[in-house]
Amino acid sequence: MMNDIENPLTLYSLNNIVREAVSAALPMRYWVTGELSEVREAVNGHCYIELVQRDEATGELVAKARGTIWARIYSLLRPYFLEQTGHHFAQGLKVLLQVSVNFHELYGYTLDVSDIEPAYTIGDMARKRQLVIKRLTEEGVIGLNKELQFPLLPQRVAVISSSTAAGYGDFCDQLHKNSYGFVFYTKLFPAPMQGSAVEQGIIAALDNIARNLDFWDVVVIIRGGGATSELSCFDTYELANNCAQFPLPIITGIGHRRDESVLDIVAHTSAKTPTAAAELLIHAMLAQAGWLADVRQSVAGAVRGRLDSEKNRLQSLVQRIPVATALFMQSMHHKLDLWQKYIDASSPERILALGYSITRLNGKAIRSVDDIKPGDEVITTVSGGEFTSRITDKK
Repeated sequence: MMNDIENPLTLYSLNNIVREAVSAALPMRYWVTGELSEVREAVNGHCYIELVQRDEATGELVAKARGTIWARIYSLLRPYFLEQTGHHFAQGLKVLLQVSVNFHELYGYTLDVSDIEPAYTIGDMARKRQLVIKRLTEEGVIGLNKELQFPLLPQRVAVISSSTAAGYGDFCDQLHKNSYGFVFYTKLFPAPMQGSAVEQGIIAALDNIARNLDFWDVVVIIRGGGATSELSCFDTYELANNCAQFPLPIITGIGHRRDESVLDIVAHTSAKTPTAAAELLIHAMLAQAGWLADVRQSVAGAVRGRLDSEKNRLQSLVQRIPVATALFMQSMHHKLDLWQKYIDASSPERILALGYSITRLNGKAIRSVDDIKPGDEVITTVSGGEFTSRITDKK
């Protein structure tokens, strides 16, 4: 029934009529699905949410409503949801809520939440996760990081984590205080490890590492311990795609045991905790140390064997020296005898004894008739002595 202009309603009166109409038309509780676009926990324990619905094809908003979970109910629903899903009640999740519809004269249309079904949220997260895995597989990148050769000595470690995370401290303590005395060089590339900023934070850290790629052997992504909630931030396509195609082996130590994230799947090696990631690096060094010890032992054995062989050969040579020396001396004596006989046979005395003579002019042997002329006085040596002659003629 319409009122007339002479008797207008106050806004409060109109809103009161709306409230009564809504209450009469929607007296029951209803199960409704939607995406949490805003979650705000008040100091008084109440939780204020904004629930939205998006067009499946375009992603555009098609519906929106504010909601309230009163403190008494929220104190029960919050731990229950976390226990069942492993995730905090947070922005970005799709949820199935039981609500009653209210209209308040001052605050307008709101939904009062009385219950939640975690299985719906788990199913939606699993569906999104499987879609990411399927896309990475179809694009052929899901196993690329695993195909990289793990460094023999992974000593230069680029760490992506939160600077204040307890897990980061545990990782560094385990690595740098290892009982074997192995030396590691680590540098922190800070990034948020929970919430909506995780994806872009880790990608930015990877970009910084890539600028000096030759400085690093491996990348370790560790989450700062604590609760196992909010793991969906490690299931995004962009983050997984960047890690899968990164040119250095990536080790994850997200610190959860409930599920394996997509980031764990694409990483070269996945460890359950930051401490386990540190142990993995230490064991890699230990394996090489063992190999080097085996090589050293093998080389030492080969050297000892060679030394023994050479020692035996030297001893054999030493034992053969007297015999060799005697044979050498005998050979030299024989050669000396031959040379002595040759010298004796070639001596001037021997030649003279055979009937030859040597004639000299001014002390020089006369080798040609041209060397003398009539009147020259010469001395002739024969066997047993010499005599002097004067040249009277030559032919």
